[in-house]
Amino acid sequence: MTNPQKRPRGKRLALIAGPTASGKTALALRLAQSRPVTIINADSAQVYAHLPILSAQPSAEEIASAPHRLFGYLDGRETCSAARWAQDAKREIETAWSEDRLPILVGGTGLYLRTLLDGIAPIPDIDPEVRSAVRALPTAEAYQALVEIDAASATALSPNDDSRIKRALEVMRSTGKSIVEWRKLREGGIGDAVELHPLLLLPPRDWLHERCDLRFEQMLERGAVDEVRALLALNLPADAPVMRAIGVPEIAAMLRGEIDRDEALARGQAATRQYAKRQYTWFRNQPPERWPRYTEVYNDSEFNIIERLFQF
Repeated sequence: MTNPQKRPRGKRLALIAGPTASGKTALALRLAQSRPVTIINADSAQVYAHLPILSAQPSAEEIASAPHRLFGYLDGRETCSAARWAQDAKREIETAWSEDRLPILVGGTGLYLRTLLDGIAPIPDIDPEVRSAVRALPTAEAYQALVEIDAASATALSPNDDSRIKRALEVMRSTGKSIVEWRKLREGGIGDAVELHPLLLLPPRDWLHERCDLRFEQMLERGAVDEVRALLALNLPADAPVMRAIGVPEIAAMLRGEIDRDEALARGQAATRQYAKRQYTWFRNQPPERWPRYTEVYNDSEFNIIERLFQF
């Protein structure tokens, strides 16, 4: 992501990223106590209005302590692509600068952050007939077809990665160009136009997993079940992104009487830990090595140490 030698000074942008439950919100709120900031959500689950508890959005009290943007601002019927979020984030960043506030991106969706900073491949709209045909294929058949016409993309994917396999196949069939080649043409990123101050929170895994378990249990106690009940009443398509949010399938199964509360809790905790593990791996390996990593458990007593990592 973006070369620091090209960054102009003046347009400062802070970024706090890491796996779920790693302490990102607490750190952003602590920064808000020492300077005027605008906290901008960079988490794909937190963009939806229907799941403030289950997606761990900031509380009303926390939101009142500093301007918060792009939290719960979309209806669950809408699909929020990385490109859509990046455009919205650019607008909020500019607004923060115009108000002499430091914009702080806070979240755990790596694709969102990469799209904002590095840009997105200008892939044309996919022919609807091609998309329909590709999406109807069994995963194994789609993978074999991809191997035959785009070996470079197929090699980089797991044979079981249904969504990415079919995306690569539909791009190749519709445009005649590999998705690998399209991605070399990224455009629209702001990484080279800002003074970026990133920090990755990567606390000990054992602590993180315990935190994930505790937080999901607290969500159930604080109203997550009612959130999912209201969401199901909307009769959204099963493949709507908000319906796939962690905790929704598990609680929905409980509400249908398929499993009891203890099983829903165990499944939700397991799904949260698995998600945190994937995020942890991504943030450990994908961002530039020069981005500071904080590998301890964040707490206010170490705020001065952490603040220095931002290199403000």
